[in-house]
Amino acid sequence: MTKLFVGGLPYSINDQKLNELFSQFGQVLSANVITDKFTNQSKGFGFVEMADDAAAQEAIKKLDGSDLEGRRLGVSVARPREERSNSYSNNNRGRDNYRDNNRNFYKRDRR
Repeated sequence: MTKLFVGGLPYSINDQKLNELFSQFGQVLSANVITDKFTNQSKGFGFVEMADDAAAQEAIKKLDGSDLEGRRLGVSVARPREERSNSYSNNNRGRDNYRDNNRNFYKRDRR
């Protein structure tokens, strides 16, 4: 099984259309277009899991750099997701005091 990253997707593409695009190369286990959680609009990229590694390589070879509805696709083997840190705490560099919306200080909960 190979998981592929697909970037540069037209915003009109949904999971079903993405599945159809890759199924011409082999069995697709899953196809997911990533959407904004508030607007439910496509973010222009997604992931496809293919059952056969050779079929996945063929899909990369044929689709990477190709044009789909005026957008250039980028297809590659997906990398593992990296851990993201909490940017709020990084920006405050470990300070103990923060302001809330009422401009009152409160002590940060140390868990």
